[in-house]
Amino acid sequence: MKIPEPAPDFRTILARDPERVLSLLSSEEARKSVERANREYLHWEKAKYLTGSPPVSPQDLWCLIKLSRTANIKTIPLADQKGNRFGYWLPDPVLKELHFIDQNAGGSLLTDNAQLSSEAKERYLVSSLMEEAIASSQIEGAATTRKVAKEMLREGRPPKSKAEKMILNNYLTIRRIKSFLGQPLTIDLLHEFHRSLTEGTLGDPSAAGRFRLEDEPICVIDESDGQTLHVPPPARNLPARMDKFLAFANDGNDEPFIHPVIRAILLHFWLAYEHPYVDGNGRTARAVFYWYMLSNNYWMFEYLSISRIILKSVGQYARAYLYAETDDRDITYFLVYHLKAIHLALEELQRYLTRKQMEMRKAIALLRDVPNLNYRQIALLQHALKHANAVYTIDSHKNSHNVVRATATADLQDLVERGYLTRKTQNRRFYFEPVADIVRKLDLPGRGKA
Repeated sequence: MKIPEPAPDFRTILARDPERVLSLLSSEEARKSVERANREYLHWEKAKYLTGSPPVSPQDLWCLIKLSRTANIKTIPLADQKGNRFGYWLPDPVLKELHFIDQNAGGSLLTDNAQLSSEAKERYLVSSLMEEAIASSQIEGAATTRKVAKEMLREGRPPKSKAEKMILNNYLTIRRIKSFLGQPLTIDLLHEFHRSLTEGTLGDPSAAGRFRLEDEPICVIDESDGQTLHVPPPARNLPARMDKFLAFANDGNDEPFIHPVIRAILLHFWLAYEHPYVDGNGRTARAVFYWYMLSNNYWMFEYLSISRIILKSVGQYARAYLYAETDDRDITYFLVYHLKAIHLALEELQRYLTRKQMEMRKAIALLRDVPNLNYRQIALLQHALKHANAVYTIDSHKNSHNVVRATATADLQDLVERGYLTRKTQNRRFYFEPVADIVRKLDLPGRGKA
């Protein structure tokens, strides 16, 4: 990844001829260009291509952009290694995204929908947690396919590789996050997150659940070209720096007010900047983000896979970090990127729920003449109608619906007795397949002949 092009120092530009630069403020075209740069939150790399009529030099326009931003920056306790503090501000597009999240991420999308049973919501939750665990691990380099990873989680089989172990750790950790709500973030809890996420995946097993040591220097490197992207603060400074991080995480009543979503994203950035662990920093940062959002009653985040969105634009994700670190420590770049990812994840969830509602209505209509089927059995039969070669096990059914083994066994055995599934044995384990004539067995109109 190419390091961002250094922006010209707007202070130097202003000092050369302040009257000329400030006179440009009266230019409507210049103001429009500044507004566009802030609306899209452009870095110098792209802002320099903005043009107006009459044209303003890229350097002068950048000076105007930076003046508008600097005047609004709010600093936070995070500082670089020279003691210069990071900051952010909330341009109108950020406020718009926060409004959208407040409207859609409190849980009403699920609680207000009477068509979604508690079992359906649990199924969607399990699927979302799996997606988040897989994508978050893939961002960190877990080399496996989504299909194989989901099969592992559903089947409950032991991981066969480091990548699968990373994903399993991530899944189990995300499921545990709710048990830590209502308590402050401490060093011990942070280490517990890290230990849970990295157990069995580190070259040095003792590094799980502890900060890196002075003889463990690390840096973030672009694996494609070996370029150093970030050098975190030295290990000897971590205790004091992480104390500030924890204070910021736990001080929800400070002044001036910081919106909870903004604080959660700032925590994500902050922990990644400190890079306090030898590995697993990104996964730990995302876990802290989810912990903070759920702690502040944004319940819909339990159903969101933001990492899946990030994985699709991982280059922009990394670049948002670099822009923030290299452009006067302006974290607004990262806020803008992260808020867009949340927005897309919410829209993806809305589409998913709409699709599932339609499928459920259709399945219920098609299966309305089959007596005494529960939701789990209907979901399985609906899947079986679409996938004639599907194979189901007690563990896959149990894990997909988060029920106990006895309930999963009873569901499958009942479908066998009804003649919809066949039960087979392999390596002393039962597995279940749709019968060849399942369409005729279900006697569903309009589905063709067996």
